[in-house]
Amino acid sequence: MTEADIEKGRKNAIISYITIFGTIIAYYLNNENKSAYATFHIRQALGLWLTFFALGYIVGNFNSWMITFGFYMFFGVLFFYGFVNAIGRKAQTVPLLGNLYQKLFSNLGS
Repeated sequence: MTEADIEKGRKNAIISYITIFGTIIAYYLNNENKSAYATFHIRQALGLWLTFFALGYIVGNFNSWMITFGFYMFFGVLFFYGFVNAIGRKAQTVPLLGNLYQKLFSNLGS
């Protein structure tokens, strides 16, 4: 990714981490003006949001504040890591799951 591509897609990359609606909006904004940097972060954010909702449904069945707190802390750290990377112009995958998201959503934005 070139510096021009990063600058072109930086806004969409940042928007993608702000709720699932931000990810959808960033996806459509990126379709108009393609940026590999924005596509990278959209994949990361989409994967995080889908995993958050899928696991959140399961965690919601437990009646334990410790499990719920751990779940929110885990995803809070991952979202913060991705968001800081988007702001800092870095294309680094989120720990543990980022490479899976890049493979899983490889056809997204192509």
